[in-house]
Amino acid sequence: MQDMRKLALLLRQIEDQLAVCMRCGMCQSVCPVFAETGREGDVARGKLALLDGLLQEMFQDPTGVDDRLMRCLLCGSCATNCPSGVKVLDIFIKARAIITGYRGLNPFKKFIFRNMLAKPHLFHKVLEWGSKFQGFFARPVNELLGTSCARFLSPLGHRHFHPLAREPLHRAVPSVDSPPGSSGLRVGFFPGCLVDNIFPQVGHTALKVLHHHGVGVFMAENLGCCGIPALSSGDTDTFNTLVRHNLQSLQSRDLDYLLTPCATCTSTIKKLWPTMAEGLLPEERLRVESLAERTLDISQFLVDKLKVGAFLQGEEGDRVPVTYHDPCHLRKSLGVFQQPRMILKASSRYLFKEMAEADWCCGCGGSFSLQHYDISESIGRRKRDNIAASGCGVVATSCPACMLHISDMLSQARDQIAVKHVLELYGECLEGENPA
Repeated sequence: MQDMRKLALLLRQIEDQLAVCMRCGMCQSVCPVFAETGREGDVARGKLALLDGLLQEMFQDPTGVDDRLMRCLLCGSCATNCPSGVKVLDIFIKARAIITGYRGLNPFKKFIFRNMLAKPHLFHKVLEWGSKFQGFFARPVNELLGTSCARFLSPLGHRHFHPLAREPLHRAVPSVDSPPGSSGLRVGFFPGCLVDNIFPQVGHTALKVLHHHGVGVFMAENLGCCGIPALSSGDTDTFNTLVRHNLQSLQSRDLDYLLTPCATCTSTIKKLWPTMAEGLLPEERLRVESLAERTLDISQFLVDKLKVGAFLQGEEGDRVPVTYHDPCHLRKSLGVFQQPRMILKASSRYLFKEMAEADWCCGCGGSFSLQHYDISESIGRRKRDNIAASGCGVVATSCPACMLHISDMLSQARDQIAVKHVLELYGECLEGENPA
């Protein structure tokens, strides 16, 4: 059990923030989970009311409180639309840490987080072994999307998933350390677990794009997870371990920015590292804050810092229609939404089409989709319908977790619509095209 003084500090922070909530119910209209269940306990207002008496509830029914807190995508829709400015995500994450600190971590999660995720070298080895044997347990179902499904009864149920990459990014490119080129800039590159192990082509494209623009890159060997899986389950010990590990990997480097192609990693490093890394030393916290200030989504960097311009446009009939899904952690947490669209509109190969409800959550929510797949799938079908209605041939996004869940929904519907990272489409544009 965690030090009760730390839990008491978190509880006081929550109590101070709860006082801002007016219980107006504005969060009901934007909550994807509430839209599916209609349950007051699933919307932010209901959870905040529960947390108002957290100390008493925690002793009387800790399991019930934990269950209700975990029925949340952490998408940030409620916080973005809150007229009182309640920091809902901060409250929920701190509340989960309090409950987990009091109850202890689920044994299975404890094994995964403490014995694997917190040890990047071992974590990479396990996934590499998994990639070698996954063919025995999965079979391909959609060649265009690259999805598979389980051959036998599986904890994954009927979902369609992307298999692990045959060669992860860290195996193909263990590290990079190049000097600034024509741009005069040097950046750190943080690929994130999903890009590293499932979508390495996104990482390869990122490195190619940065080299093309004369940007020096430092990608450390043996980088760890950003820590969000552990933190969202209330495991602050593993979270602090991973923050410290990554901080050590990135230290003593003269970096102008830290870039990631993962919306969740960007949001976690930029917002949650400074907010939740309570277990770090003062000098480590200063480094975290400095790094967070320089952390950007890679499309944001390309547009805002490198001033990437438009490409010469071809005839409309010659271009593939592409639409864009806004990752919650990018648009709602960081306010980044114009830059990815600017990159998509820059291509002479694609015709951009805005879909309906582009910023409505896809339903993934990380571990939420594992614990509440029925709700996650229902939300995802709404996203799939909007994608299909746009008439696109490709749906692009900036989050590999969204790519996984959207691929699942499209694959189950037998759609022939490719799912790509924005950066992949931009990388195609560099082949034989010149800016206007």
